[in-house]
Amino acid sequence: MMESRYRIIDLQAVAYNFSLIKSLVGTSLIMPIVKANAYGHGLQEIAKFLQDCGAHYMGVAAIEEALFLRKHNIYIPILVLGSFVETQIPLFLQNNIECMAASKEKLDALNRYAQEFKIKAKVHLKLDTGLSRLGVRSSNAEQFFLHALSLKHIEVVGIASHFATADSPDRTFMHEQTERFYQACLLFEKYAGRMPLRHIANSAALVQSKDTHFDMVRPGIMCYGVYPASWMRNVIDLKPVMSLYARVVYFKVVLAGIGVSYGLTWRSAKDTRVITVSVGYGDGYPRALTNKGYVLLKGNHYPIVGAVCMDQMMIDIGQASAYNGDEVVIIGKSGTQEITVNDLVDLYGGSPYEFLTMQTERISRYYLK
Repeated sequence: MMESRYRIIDLQAVAYNFSLIKSLVGTSLIMPIVKANAYGHGLQEIAKFLQDCGAHYMGVAAIEEALFLRKHNIYIPILVLGSFVETQIPLFLQNNIECMAASKEKLDALNRYAQEFKIKAKVHLKLDTGLSRLGVRSSNAEQFFLHALSLKHIEVVGIASHFATADSPDRTFMHEQTERFYQACLLFEKYAGRMPLRHIANSAALVQSKDTHFDMVRPGIMCYGVYPASWMRNVIDLKPVMSLYARVVYFKVVLAGIGVSYGLTWRSAKDTRVITVSVGYGDGYPRALTNKGYVLLKGNHYPIVGAVCMDQMMIDIGQASAYNGDEVVIIGKSGTQEITVNDLVDLYGGSPYEFLTMQTERISRYYLK
């Protein structure tokens, strides 16, 4: 690769992580979450590969992502996890895409359009068990379910909710949400005589508690080999999927007392060698890692010095040698050393989810089969 910045996506690591999820959840179906461009890993390539791995569903956030998947030969069921506006409903019905209904009003709108199309809309009913984002409160589930069952052009294929604290070592509230969800689902079975697909578990929950698995799980970040929270590294062994590299584009000697980068937030204590590397916050590398982050060069750690720029950052290599074009590891392995996404976000109190989805398309992607 001759680009100045690029990513390697290891599909074998995706397969390993997916296999690990299968071993954890037994007979529960698996809906990998591929929203936000598959967490920065490439929507088309990752979704196709996970479909080939045996995924039962595909989960996205918006109808636009679902339509993209249908256009690129994803034939398994697709669920849009986010809400929708009424004018988007025909897109769901015309492309056999399942939606999440979070209110009676949404159900009524779906029913009207489905009646016009002379079909049934495939719907998952969204319950709010404690996140307070989308969905009918689980305490009001009975009336919500009865309303859904009264609509002739609605086919309830699932009931869903989402956890607020599944990545916390304190499982108390996660267990409370699980119990609320379980009890609400019993009401649906009471009136419908059947149980649709129940799903609530994200990556953290499916690792933390088998009680959350129900009929289907929704792993996202763990498919990509990143831990929902760094403490979970002690619980499960994932394989990182993405490696990120950049090139040395400049070398200089910075004299003692001289400042580096915007704001001169770092000054050299002695004469030292500083390289400029062609990656910055315009590529998704957080500016919050200014004077905190580090990279790998020829198997050694070196610190970022001065403010991370939009397109570049500077690295203090002391008395080591480096040349224009040398490969610098931003995320990944070099020799016996490794930098992971979780390592970096821990340095500035960031979110691994945010870090992954901030990666821009300016960074080329190459896929290892």
